[in-house]
Amino acid sequence: MKLRIGTRGSPLALAQSNWVKEKIEAKYPDIQISLLKIKTKGDKILDSPLAEIGGKGLFVKEIEESLLKEEVDLAVHSMKDLPADMPEGLQITIYPEREDPRDALVSIGYQTLSALPEGSSVGTGSLRRSAQLLHLRPDLHVVPLRGNVGTRLRKLETENLQAVILATAGLRRLGFSDRISQVLSTEEILPAVGQGALGLELRQDDTATKEALQFLNHERTEVTVRAERAFLNKLEGGCQVPIAAYSRIEGESIILQGLVAELDGSRVIKDEVSGNKGSPEDIGTTLADRILAAGGDKILAQIYGAE
Repeated sequence: MKLRIGTRGSPLALAQSNWVKEKIEAKYPDIQISLLKIKTKGDKILDSPLAEIGGKGLFVKEIEESLLKEEVDLAVHSMKDLPADMPEGLQITIYPEREDPRDALVSIGYQTLSALPEGSSVGTGSLRRSAQLLHLRPDLHVVPLRGNVGTRLRKLETENLQAVILATAGLRRLGFSDRISQVLSTEEILPAVGQGALGLELRQDDTATKEALQFLNHERTEVTVRAERAFLNKLEGGCQVPIAAYSRIEGESIILQGLVAELDGSRVIKDEVSGNKGSPEDIGTTLADRILAAGGDKILAQIYGAE
């Protein structure tokens, strides 16, 4: 049995793909697995904010094309990079257990977000993070930040920043847990849809690979991420819009929080719904409808109209 895994070439993407590779090898000792590094549009354009590059699937499109051409058999993605709508012929069917979905503050000299001095410069490449940061602390100066995790950590010092905001999961997967000053609660900053979760993408007709890898699927992760992605899908969101969502399971219920924000953080529309975990997509759609009705539709129309 041979398996070709398509992945981005960043240190984090490779760490995630190698983690999946090791899990599969442990289950099937005789398997031969190769990693194929694929450069995406988001990897090639590093001098512009993501929101300005535009388009969906900045970090996945080229990998998905390789899947459809049968150059690779499997793609390992960060779920937060995946657009809500899937290309015809492909599917996400395996959701390994989720890492910590929360954002983290990394700072030299300051242990918490509230401890940052007035007017501090904070780096982030995410409109979702910057909008929520400015909502909490309008005094902060948000500096656009691109590059892989290591690059962003170095820019903390080279660009005279007081802090940067990164995903806790990425820092942990790369062995940078000791750099975390504060893990931000979901009440402070709501994560990106699917943050901390991986998705294994396959061709829909490749039932053999799907069945072979089913052991990697984590049901709680699958259900919660499906609810979050249904929310994103209804809002037709991309990286140009501050959209966030996070769901958790309590007993037989899913509790889903979501928000849409103005770019400058001046207005945040946030709500929460719960429902039976057997219907995650219905819960995501219900929350999206509520947020749209509460004024989210006007925020989205204004942002998309200004592009």
